Amino acid sequence: MRRRRTGAGALLAAGAVLAAGLLSGCGIRTTSVPVDAGAAPTRVPCNVTDESSAPGVPGVPLRVYLLCGAQLERVDRRSPLPEEKTVGDPVRTASALLTQLETEPSDGERQAGFATAVKGPLVVTAGHRGDPKGTLRLSRQPEDLPPTAFAQIVCTFAESAAGAGGDTVVLGGPGPYEPRRYRCTQELKERPDSAVQTVQTGPGAS
Repeated sequence: MRRRRTGAGALLAAGAVLAAGLLSGCGIRTTSVPVDAGAAPTRVPCNVTDESSAPGVPGVPLRVYLLCGAQLERVDRRSPLPEEKTVGDPVRTASALLTQLETEPSDGERQAGFATAVKGPLVVTAGHRGDPKGTLRLSRQPEDLPPTAFAQIVCTFAESAAGAGGDTVVLGGPGPYEPRRYRCTQELKERPDSAVQTVQTGPGAS
């Protein structure tokens, strides 16, 4: 009986030494068994199906800039206003665009990663007497708007019929302050939280 106990003890001791040897030195042994670490992270698509040109969709096609992946991305929308009330009228066009910017993204747009920082109530009107041609006045001073919201408005207006040409738009607030010409640049689209670039509004302005 004593010999059997001794033999069993020797086997246990040998097993313990072997296990210690495997775990020491270079660490835990590698295994060929695959480990499920979950799905790899995916990028926000920032792409939504364009339904603005689908047959039977009413309204005027518009393009607005929304936030997606911390950048500005262009999205096609439809204005419910009749076409004859927006075409050729910069103020009506700007008003229709502003309404779209204030509208929460659709389910499809949200799933694609889109959001908007433009919050109402915000109104756009024509310029005051003596303002440069094509001036638009907002019901809030432009510089008082959140940077990302202002960037959305500038790029949306500048690249539409409400713009002043050269990817610019002339904007002012409700008070007597002079309006300024703002430019939508690629840098602004990539970093909408940065300061919007201003350009000269007087003679010789580009």
